Amino acid sequence: MTDASKVFDSSQMIETNAELKERVRAFWQAHPCGTKFSDAEIGTREFFQLVEAHRYSKEWHIPEAADFAGARGLRLLEIGCGLGTDGAQFATAGADYIGIDLTEAAIELAKKKFELANLKGEFRVADAENLDFPDNSFDLVYSHGVLHHTPDIARAVREIHRVLKPGGRAIVMLYHRGSYNYRVGIRILRRAGASLLKSEGGIKMVSRVTGEPIESLREHARQLKTRSNGYLSSDEFLSQSTDGAGNPLARVYSRREARELFRDFRQVELRAYFLNKRFIPLIGNLLPRSIESALASRWGWHLWVYATK
Repeated sequence: MTDASKVFDSSQMIETNAELKERVRAFWQAHPCGTKFSDAEIGTREFFQLVEAHRYSKEWHIPEAADFAGARGLRLLEIGCGLGTDGAQFATAGADYIGIDLTEAAIELAKKKFELANLKGEFRVADAENLDFPDNSFDLVYSHGVLHHTPDIARAVREIHRVLKPGGRAIVMLYHRGSYNYRVGIRILRRAGASLLKSEGGIKMVSRVTGEPIESLREHARQLKTRSNGYLSSDEFLSQSTDGAGNPLARVYSRREARELFRDFRQVELRAYFLNKRFIPLIGNLLPRSIESALASRWGWHLWVYATK
């Protein structure tokens, strides 16, 4: 390949990533993360209370895994602040908090969350792959369930490394390739169930079994019909099966792949959390937390990366 061809291929990739990122931005602008977990008027005190209650009841491991209390006095950047749910916990604990998000919708809601709670924080629309902060700016960078949605995650991780102070830490949650949710829930059960979405009766059956809302499943059915075989391709089906029908991008990472992403950090620790119990027939919701936690440590859907610069 000639140098000119390499330059052309590089520019084409950049353009493709830019287009994909715009689709990612548009999806999350229309569906701010967490809003579907509250039926109260968006932006009200009750809305935020319901979102928070749902988050920490379903993902009860987060306060311990994120170590909110340990952020006291730290200058902290959250990449993908969403509705400000975790950010409010860090700010309450005494962190000097800055939250960024790719969408204006999330930033406005996060600001409202902090105003209602009388918390201090700074917010701005920003891109994880191009952080507008000087080198060595933060003691801690936190990102929960965000970086697996950005086209060039390696660049985003390099940016995290750049803005961290020497000795600073990154806490990042990525979707786990080795999880039960991916290997069984998505690749087997959801794919098998996709054929049921071709009829209204099938949609209602899937809803009863999984607890997924009828309207969400109808949207999946529309995507399946209009996108034909593309919907069932491996990458497309993964994206559609994680954060809602129409989601343009989601990826999963093995432990080895996660370590490779964070190879520039001097120390990396990995922990898995969150067993998606709705894909465990009959006994899923009966599991005590002790057993759930033990199973999740091996097959959890959320792979947490703790990296020290």
